[in-house]
Amino acid sequence: MSIRSAVVAASAILLVAGACSSDNDGSDADSSSSPPTVEASESVAPSASETPSATSRTEVESDDSALGVILTDAKGNTLYAFLPDDRGPSTCLDDCAASWPPFMAKGELEVSGNDEDLTDADLLGEVSRDDGGSQVTYNGWPLYHFSGDEAPGDTNGQGLSDVWYVVSPKGTLITS
Repeated sequence: MSIRSAVVAASAILLVAGACSSDNDGSDADSSSSPPTVEASESVAPSASETPSATSRTEVESDDSALGVILTDAKGNTLYAFLPDDRGPSTCLDDCAASWPPFMAKGELEVSGNDEDLTDADLLGEVSRDDGGSQVTYNGWPLYHFSGDEAPGDTNGQGLSDVWYVVSPKGTLITS
């Protein structure tokens, strides 16, 4: 078993254990719109109790993909938006967040882009989550990773349940 596989497996166990012990107030998204957890993303955010260091930062980038230019994190992992969020606070909590880990803000927010389509810093923001911490937003859309993306550049979550879509650097959802 590789080190990456071990880290992913350990993260998955922690996510499942956390989801099982959390109180569900009924405000999370319908579980029918969330696929089963495949594996935990290495980019799962720290808990709300972890304080980012003064030098930490969160980067949103743009990258070429088969779907066009899309938003990614600094490691090249695809970022998604959830239609039920409707450019408001995150509605993907508990079991949903286990499959779709929120892209959490740590320190200063920054953007960068490729030569063809620069990412717009004016569209970058944060929203407080009901389960703690601040989630990165782009054009108002809370951003997520997908646990089914195994490598940077994967877009396995695109179009799932007709509610999960990649985001363009212009801040629009790519739905085709």
